[in-house]
Amino acid sequence: MEKLKEVLLPEIEEFRKVGHKFINGEMSVMDFKHASGGMGAYAHRGGKEFMLRLRMPSGIITMPQLKMIYDWAEKYKLGGLHFTTRQAIQYHGLSIDEICDLMKEALDKDIYTRGAGGNFPRNVALSPLSGVDKEEAFDPTPYAVATGKYFMERITSYKLPRKLKVSFSNGSSDTAHCTVQDLGFLAVNKDGKEYFRVYLGGGLGRNPKLALIYPELIEPSEVLNYVEAMVRLFKAEGNYDNKAKARVRYMVDKLGEEGFINEYKKYVEIVKNEEGYKLSVEGKKYTKAGIETNITDSRLVAQKQPGLYSVYVHPVGGQIKLNDLKTIISTLEKFDDPEIRLSMTEGVYFRNLNGKEAEELLEATKSIGGTTSFDYSVSCIGVPTCQIGICESQEILRETLNYVKENVSNIDLLPRLYFSGCGNSCGVHEIAEIGFTGKKKRINDVVEEAYEIHVDGSFVEGEARLGKCYGDIARKDIPMFICELANNLNSVNKSFCDYIKSNESEFKALVEKYNC
Repeated sequence: MEKLKEVLLPEIEEFRKVGHKFINGEMSVMDFKHASGGMGAYAHRGGKEFMLRLRMPSGIITMPQLKMIYDWAEKYKLGGLHFTTRQAIQYHGLSIDEICDLMKEALDKDIYTRGAGGNFPRNVALSPLSGVDKEEAFDPTPYAVATGKYFMERITSYKLPRKLKVSFSNGSSDTAHCTVQDLGFLAVNKDGKEYFRVYLGGGLGRNPKLALIYPELIEPSEVLNYVEAMVRLFKAEGNYDNKAKARVRYMVDKLGEEGFINEYKKYVEIVKNEEGYKLSVEGKKYTKAGIETNITDSRLVAQKQPGLYSVYVHPVGGQIKLNDLKTIISTLEKFDDPEIRLSMTEGVYFRNLNGKEAEELLEATKSIGGTTSFDYSVSCIGVPTCQIGICESQEILRETLNYVKENVSNIDLLPRLYFSGCGNSCGVHEIAEIGFTGKKKRINDVVEEAYEIHVDGSFVEGEARLGKCYGDIARKDIPMFICELANNLNSVNKSFCDYIKSNESEFKALVEKYNC
C-alpha cells in the first residue's frame, strides 16, 4: 500500500488549495462537495468548519489505532467523535487545514479517508461479532478485510456513477444489512460446508429496495470474482448522466430482475476466467484463556470461546465524549489482547475479554449510554452539521430519550428508534421497528420540523422488509408519542415487535392522534 500513499499524499495538498478556494467564496457548496467527498471530507452547514471520515476497515480498530484516534481528537481540541452506521469514525468541527493535516497524519499510520465519500466503494461492512458469535455460520472477517483491501488498492482508479456498498454478515441475523445492500455476502452452512448467500441491488434512502437473492450459493474463496463482476456491471450499466438514478438498484429497474441477474452472471463468468481474484485467507485463532463470570448484563455477550466475552458500549447517538473514550482506553490497556469492533448501530463492541476484564469494563462504562434497546437508538448527524440535512435528528433523539425516561417507569419494552434527518437514510430508518425521517411541513400555517414514521421494518434474513409509512408527526410531539406508546406496551406487557402484530389497530389510532 506504500505506492498508494505516494499517490494520495499530493492529492491532499491539492485538496487543501481547493478547500481554501471554497472558504474564500471562489467555489460553490455543490462544487466543493463533489471535490471533497472522495477525500472523505464534507463541509458543515455554513461552510466554515468541516467533517473528516476515517475508514476503519469493516469497523475493526486496533488498540494503537484507538489511542491515535483519541490523541488526534485531543490535539485538535474536539470534545468527542462520532461512530457512524457504516462502521467509520467522524471528526467534526475542524478547519480545512486541520482536515488536511489530519489526513496526512492518518495516512502515515495506515488509516485512510480516500473514498470515504463521493462516487467510490464505501467501507466494507461486517457483523461486529464475527468470529466470536455463538450463533454464526462462520467467521467472514478475513473475506471482508480482503475485499476492503481490494477496493483500497484501486481506490484512485474508480470512476463509478455513485457509491457502492458491500457487506458481510456472519449469519441469519444479518447485522451487516446484506439484505439491503448493493452487494451482500451472508454466511451460511449447508451440508457441513461454508458458503455465502449473495444479495444484489438493494439499498436505502430515496426509493429504497430490498436486495435480490442470487440463485446459487458461492464458495467463500470466490468472493472477489463476485465483487469485481458487480463493479464491471455498475460501470457498464450504471447511470452516469442522472445522479438520482445512479445506484445499483436502478440497474435492476432498468434490466428487470431476471435480466439483471443474467447480466451479472455474464460478468461473473468473465472474471472467473481471469487471474488474481481467488482468495486464500485464514481467520484468527483465539487462544486466550477464559475466565467465567456470573454477572448478567444486557451489554455483556458470552462468546463462543469459553470464558471470553464482549462488552457493548453505545454512546447516545453515536457521539462519544473524549473523556469517556479516555476512560475506556485506560481500562483496556490493562487487558490482554482486547479487540475493538464498531457496529452498524453507532456503538462499539470490546471483545476477547475474560470474565474479570469484562466485569471491569462494564463498571467503567456504566454511565456511557444505557442498557436497553431504547437507549441504543440511532441517529444520523443531522442539522446543524449536515449540509443536506433537513431536521435536527440528534437533538430530537436526545429530547425523546430524556422525556420518556422522566415520564415512564419501564422503558424495557420499547424498541430501538432510528432517526434520519432527511430522506437519505443515514439513520437507516426504513429497516427499523420504528424509524423516523425528517421533513419540513406546514402545520397550522407555520413551517415546522416533522418526521415521517416508518414501522415494522426488518433486515433479518428471510424476514427482510421495508417499514410501512404511517404518516407524519410534528417533531415537538414525538417525545409524547413515544411516551404514550411505552405506556401501551407496559399495559399489555408486550415488546413492540409482538405488540404491532396483535395490536396494529390500536397503534394506528395512536399515530392518528399525533398525525400532523
